[in-house]
Amino acid sequence: MAVSEEESSSSSSAGCSSKSRSAASRGASYLAKTVLRGSVVLQVVYGRIRSSTSYDVVLGKETSVELVIIDEDGIVQSICEQPVFGIIKDIAVLPWNEKFRAGSLQLLSKDLLVVISDSGKLSVLRFCNEMHRFFAVTHVQLSSPGNPRHQIGRMLAIDSSGCFIAASAYEDRLAFFSRSASAGSDILDKRIFCPTDNQGKIETASGFTSICGTIWSMCFISTDVRQPNKEHNPVLAILLNRRRSYRTELMLIEWNMKEHSLHVIYQYSEPGPLAHRIVEVPHSYGILLVFRAGDAIVMDFRDPHNPCFLYRISLNFTPPSVEEQNFVEEAIRIPDIIDEDGMYSVAASALLELSDLNKNDPMNIDDDSNVKPGSNFVCAWSWNPGNEQSPRMIFCADSGELFLIDFLFDSDGLKISLSDCLYKTQPAKALLWVRGGFLAVIIEMGDGMVLKVEEGKLVYRSPIQNIAPILDMSVVDYHDEKHDQMFACCGMAPEGSLRVIRSGISVEKLLKTAPIYQGITGTWTVKMKMADSYHSFLVLSFVEETRVLSVGVSFSDVTDFMGFQPDVCTLACGLVGDGLLVQIHQTAVRLLCVPTIAAHPDGIDSLSPTFTSWSPDNMTISLGAVGPNLIVVATSSPCFLFILGIRTLSAHHKEIYQMKHVRLQDELSCISIPPLEQKPFISKTSNTNGVPLDSLPSGLDISNTFIIGTHKPSVEVLSFTSDKGVNVLAIGSITLTNTLGTTISGCIPQDVRLVLVDRLYVLSGLRNGMLLRFEWPSASIIASLESPALQTFDNSCMANSSGSSIFASQNFRTQPMQVSSLLDKTKDSPVYLQLVAVRRIGITPVFLVPLNDSLDADVIALSDRPWLLQTARHSLSYTSISFPPSTHVTPVCSTECPKGIIFVAENSLHLVREKPYYC
Repeated sequence: MAVSEEESSSSSSAGCSSKSRSAASRGASYLAKTVLRGSVVLQVVYGRIRSSTSYDVVLGKETSVELVIIDEDGIVQSICEQPVFGIIKDIAVLPWNEKFRAGSLQLLSKDLLVVISDSGKLSVLRFCNEMHRFFAVTHVQLSSPGNPRHQIGRMLAIDSSGCFIAASAYEDRLAFFSRSASAGSDILDKRIFCPTDNQGKIETASGFTSICGTIWSMCFISTDVRQPNKEHNPVLAILLNRRRSYRTELMLIEWNMKEHSLHVIYQYSEPGPLAHRIVEVPHSYGILLVFRAGDAIVMDFRDPHNPCFLYRISLNFTPPSVEEQNFVEEAIRIPDIIDEDGMYSVAASALLELSDLNKNDPMNIDDDSNVKPGSNFVCAWSWNPGNEQSPRMIFCADSGELFLIDFLFDSDGLKISLSDCLYKTQPAKALLWVRGGFLAVIIEMGDGMVLKVEEGKLVYRSPIQNIAPILDMSVVDYHDEKHDQMFACCGMAPEGSLRVIRSGISVEKLLKTAPIYQGITGTWTVKMKMADSYHSFLVLSFVEETRVLSVGVSFSDVTDFMGFQPDVCTLACGLVGDGLLVQIHQTAVRLLCVPTIAAHPDGIDSLSPTFTSWSPDNMTISLGAVGPNLIVVATSSPCFLFILGIRTLSAHHKEIYQMKHVRLQDELSCISIPPLEQKPFISKTSNTNGVPLDSLPSGLDISNTFIIGTHKPSVEVLSFTSDKGVNVLAIGSITLTNTLGTTISGCIPQDVRLVLVDRLYVLSGLRNGMLLRFEWPSASIIASLESPALQTFDNSCMANSSGSSIFASQNFRTQPMQVSSLLDKTKDSPVYLQLVAVRRIGITPVFLVPLNDSLDADVIALSDRPWLLQTARHSLSYTSISFPPSTHVTPVCSTECPKGIIFVAENSLHLVREKPYYC
């Protein structure tokens, strides 16, 4: 919270608190809230972060780290994203080494993440699978917070064996760390800073030198661990651009572990193209690749004291016309050393060339080579993972072209081949080649992408979203949703785009299936018994098929052991009693009398489940709903409403029978049966969120109540009892107009739910993307009416709602009738529901999905995007859920994921949960 100047000054004294409050009221206070975390990916690394068998990708995103995986379809799936203290400067993976087995069991066989940021700390992080987040193994304070050029905290280098870490400043300074092999608390047991003295000098073979200039790049030179030899002294190669010199110097620094000292064992400088990156060829134990402006050179540092030049690759990918223009520009010579007045000193240049730099060694590259430098340079690269015999690299040139380099070591020496252009995109900030042949391309000013290496080519698979940079934005209320959104102009040409940014609830993606679920028409999760805490089955309905999956960490198909009719489209399903599942489809209602033990441990020991069916005579079922001890189905052409029940014929034989049917004036659009809670529902002493429920209709029996939506359009609350049959309790008419007085079309209810907040409400999602909230009138409003004739009611859709049952069953067990006091006042006339809230939440039909079996449960309203509706005092709160557009959603509760949600999107099932918050 930022406060005004008056408030901060007055609050310094405890006796002036009242003055502080008054000053604050006159001044301005601001609350800063992050709408969207930064999506710019600046670093990307690969390792076994979660376990020894997992291959995970970590994205460095300025102020957060995100752990992701790239699945077999090339889709990036986020596992977790976690903010860090400060802006990340560099991240690297510290690989596992068997010599560290004596350390902590929490680190066994897992790679660690090393991060440096402008907080001034070097942090070693491990991933905790139980807490689903990164935890610090150790912190090392390298410098004070900020970005001073001379303070260490800009760049990292990791030894390939995982034994050593190097960190550098922008200029002049380095630090070395060694990993401890013991089981002590400090994972980094030794450290040394460079230079080690106050004068900034470091020892060489013939004297002293200094690291005075910009450190462009660095890497460790690995040694062959298979050779039993002396103690391993790490050697670090750095590219240094000294002040007032256009030359780039290659320097090798050795850390003598025994003497705990640093020595420069080799220096090389030549007036060639600018060298900006140095990297070691994997599994080569000393072969380095140096990227320069216009070319890449391969050097042999297997003997660091006697290195040699091996190969030079020209980087010339520009068209001839552009290349010719650049050739003229390169003819201008830049002076070696420039003083502060802009003049150069010939004497100083000569002294540098005659200094301790080996000019007669085989590292003379530009004088002897016939290869002319090109006009391009490498801006990003990545090695093929797991290829030890023949390393391969994909690199991106500044032109945006991607190329492949093959390194082949045989008896004749090193052979290198450069491919033709494999793909053309924007210049990449980073590349990452992962197992499975996928290549992540990170672009700084636009969306990245995942490419697949196929038959020597790169094929586009999926995007990696990046909204930066945001060049302009506007905050508006889209579609009159009463939920402000930000419309932002993002990216740079040709990657620019218009994006919608909205606040919402973040979800944690736990599981995504392959895209094999095309044409889903409905999803339901079902328990085995009424009192079960967890769901047992996931029912998926397709256009001409139904499948049942078991609920767990993975989904297995158990359709054959359930008794569901598999070759039909299921309209509704649910549990009517312990082990009794009901499937409703267009031609029949099927009762499944306990699945087999192959589908559930509590099932029957039989090869196939038993079932019975009920069908309407020569009619097609259009809608249905299943609740505890109650089944409601509707037909169209002609329009009938059927009330069905379950009766027991023998110990293991039950059947569906018809208790009532009525003729309808209007076709139904949806049916909903409220959940039957285990505890008594209505009580004047009950409360929700501390609000008494004495304003609810007393005596309303939820066990025989259901809600319908009609094409009239309207919503109606009905009840069924044995003596009165189907009775209309309440009617809510739907007639909406816009500001011009024109009737809004598409107001047919798509879904309807009974919701308990401070009183009873009816929620209705419409087919035009609007959400309505009806309120049950209070007792005082009903009492103020002198007679029922003063109330203006729309007629119910039921033609014979007060008539007796046409097919009354002798075996039907009469249930006690509870008469509402409100119905007494209106002489059994239905009450008129008051429309108290109208809100547009999208442009596609709205489905309402409660997250648990209670009337005050949170509800997901699914339109063209999902919303979470939560009960609040005297109202409902609406929050957008940060998940892509989905067609269906259902809650799932299992031992592994008690509060899971399954979304159907892009023909895949996505298991998510709301992201937990940690202190």
